[in-house]
Amino acid sequence: MSAPVTPVTLDGALSAEAVAAIAAGASVALDPDALARVERNRAALEELIGAGTPIYGITTGFGALLDSAVAPASRHQLQVNLLRSHAAGSGEELPPEVVRAALAIRLNSLLLAHSGVRRETLERIAELLNAGFAPCVPQTGSLGASGDLAPSAHAFLPLIGEGEVRDRDGRLLPGAEALAALGRAPLALDTKEGLALVNGTHFMAAIGTLLTARVGMLLDTADVAAALSVDALSGATPAFDARVHALRPLPGQVTSAANVRALLRGSRRARAAGDGGSLQDAYSLRCAAQVHGAAREGFGFFARLVAVDRSAVTDNPLVFDGPDAAVISAGNFHGQSLALAFDTLKLALADLGSISERRTFRLVSPSLNGTLPGFLTPDPGLSSGYMIVQYTTAAVVAELRALAHPVSVDTVPTSDNQEDHVSMGMTAALMALEAAERLERVLAAELLCGCQALDCEPAVAASPASRRAHALVRERIEPLTADRPPAPDLAAIAALVRSGAFAAVLAAAHDGTGVPA
Repeated sequence: MSAPVTPVTLDGALSAEAVAAIAAGASVALDPDALARVERNRAALEELIGAGTPIYGITTGFGALLDSAVAPASRHQLQVNLLRSHAAGSGEELPPEVVRAALAIRLNSLLLAHSGVRRETLERIAELLNAGFAPCVPQTGSLGASGDLAPSAHAFLPLIGEGEVRDRDGRLLPGAEALAALGRAPLALDTKEGLALVNGTHFMAAIGTLLTARVGMLLDTADVAAALSVDALSGATPAFDARVHALRPLPGQVTSAANVRALLRGSRRARAAGDGGSLQDAYSLRCAAQVHGAAREGFGFFARLVAVDRSAVTDNPLVFDGPDAAVISAGNFHGQSLALAFDTLKLALADLGSISERRTFRLVSPSLNGTLPGFLTPDPGLSSGYMIVQYTTAAVVAELRALAHPVSVDTVPTSDNQEDHVSMGMTAALMALEAAERLERVLAAELLCGCQALDCEPAVAASPASRRAHALVRERIEPLTADRPPAPDLAAIAALVRSGAFAAVLAAAHDGTGVPA
């Protein structure tokens, strides 16, 4: 993980691009005005504590223990105990970039000055980030309500010299050693601070933010793959006519139709009106804009909800300073909006995979692929060509459909029924990460078969955009002339999909150059 030179200044308003930069290793700076607001907010909290105001998580225990009084002398230990007891995660570690993104989002939220934390605590979090450390956080344990408790506890244990971190080179270090490398003693948490660190939606928002860019590229890549398949199969272009989509002006549909038109511009393979052939192609070709457009609409819903939580205050209780200073217990930590967003995204990704697999099936099937050879091999019968590529793709689509199961309706009550409705948003987030990876593999199969189809009929020119996509693939893998294991080829193209290389082909098709910038 490299460290970009320019630090990202956190001031309470956080963009997806800033989160991505910090996740990749960028350092952070804390806005002085935001820190001044944090200090005023902390002073208001201390006045309320001094006045004897009962405050959840300061004068009381947590969850179902809210009626258990905590003596003033034990209130600092209460915050330490919270981090220790809640670090109950299990399973594999979350990727370091997800953890760094979550820390950035939490830090930004605390800078909005409604959490009652001290300036020193925020500066210490920033120091850990700027030194390139990523706390080790097990991926399973958050219910997405009361916030991301378990992963957050693991993430912030290093502040008090406990837990583990990974450095920029991925080496594992005890939290105490990371602090020693910074010349820092363990932080002594003050009242409210342990609760402010763990209570929020920052891990869900981090995954959502990182997925926003990744899925945006997948949507564009899906349009590239569809256009390549239409080109290779000599599909009909009138289905993408702008006049058609103006009559059903769903923005996502209009966008995908425009993308396919741009990608097919200049093709001698695709059929314009009156060019012969079937009047209507199968739905996987003819309705690509409608299906891809629906996925774009689902993605828009997802991205909007994630953007809200990225710059929101999501802990509890909330501290309000000023003339009407108060501490209010509420529920902004509840991740139902994000859970629904992730479930919606998973449905969209599964359907994109489903229609892509149908196009792959048409490309390889001798009864459906027109003049192309069976399974795209020069020697059908002796050779099986890409027959099993479609099998594998079907298996991956089955996994996508399983991952699309909604978990936002699967609440399991906790904490003696005090927390009797939880979102399961973190589970949905982790499933969405898996779904994005599966879709990358499905689109890779379609692109592999589409490029092979062009090689089977090289005399008929595809569009400039299809030829560019073909060139990207052929820079890494040879055409199939005899049977070989396709698995390495699929892996290579999936890596290309994730890199955004095919999304760049779409951008170039729109700017008219035919060559990505």
